[in-house]
Formats: sequence, C-alpha cells, structure tokens
Amino acid sequence: MNLANKLTLLRIILVPVFIAVFFIDMKYQNFVAAGIFIIAAITDFLDGSIARKRNMVTNFGKLIDPIADKLLVCSALVMLMTKPEYNMSAIVVIILIGREFIISGFRLLAASEGKVVAASNLGKIKTVVQIVAVCTVLLEGDVLFFTNIPFGQILMWASAALAVVSMIDYLVKNRKIFDNLF
Repeated sequence: MNLANKLTLLRIILVPVFIAVFFIDMKYQNFVAAGIFIIAAITDFLDGSIARKRNMVTNFGKLIDPIADKLLVCSALVMLMTKPEYNMSAIVVIILIGREFIISGFRLLAASEGKVVAASNLGKIKTVVQIVAVCTVLLEGDVLFFTNIPFGQILMWASAALAVVSMIDYLVKNRKIFDNLF
C-alpha cells in the first residue's frame, strides 16, 4: 500500500477518534476535537498531492478517497447537530450531505460509463470553507468569545451556498455525461 492510500486510511481511522473526543467530557475537548479534524483534513490535501506528484494514483485511492472525505465532513456535521450549544442548522446539514449524495451518485453513473469526473475548483473551495466552518463552530465558544458575531454559522451557510453553486456548476459542466446516461 502506498503512502497516499495510507493517508486516506488514516483519515478514516481519525473519524471515530474525532467522534469519541467530541463526546468525551475533558478539558480542552473542543481544541482536541478541532485538532483531530484539522489533521484529518490535512491528510485529504496531502494524499491527493502525493498520489499525483509521485504517480501513485490507484483505483483503490480513487474509490476510497471520496468516501473518506465524505465520512469525515458528514460525521462532523452530524456531531455538531447533537449538541445544542453549536446551534447547527439542520437545513445546512441537509444541503451539505444532500449535495454529497447527488455528486457521488453522478460520479458512480459516470464511472459506469468509464468516465472519471474530477473535482471542480468550486468544489474544492466549498470543501475548504466547510473545514474552516467546522473548526470555527467547534472553537467559537472558546476562542472567538470576544464577539457576538456567529462566524461559524456564517461560514456554514456560506459553505451550503457554495455546495449548491458548485453542484450546479458540476452538473452543467458534465451534462454530456449525464445526457448520455438517459
């Protein structure tokens, strides 16, 4: 197994660790949870970069990397909904998870036709905003206590808007694949 795939598996392993820390009542729990989430998110950046740079792209990586990404982000969104103090909107979570299902389904259809559809720049921006939003929501009460502006919520809604826009962009740019399926 190559380094890129090991990093992807590490991201999957970090998901239950993140969830456990999220629920353990301990000092600096939010900082530790945010740290684990950030480390897992960094593996997402690194695995793709390493795979492309070192020519380590594998079918396993193509399959498991998007699953690991969605597992990490969707787990964080659902966890944030479980505690009222995070004020996580169910609408935002539905938009973000719904977009992932739609795009994943579209990618599966494209793959059935032998086509691989790469992530778009808008999708990558959405992912970065999502990661920053999750971390901001986690740390808002501990770090951003000097203001009443809900930065985390603003970023979450921004990521939801980017999710919709990037999904539309993705579907429009790849409509030929979509048209050929029907």
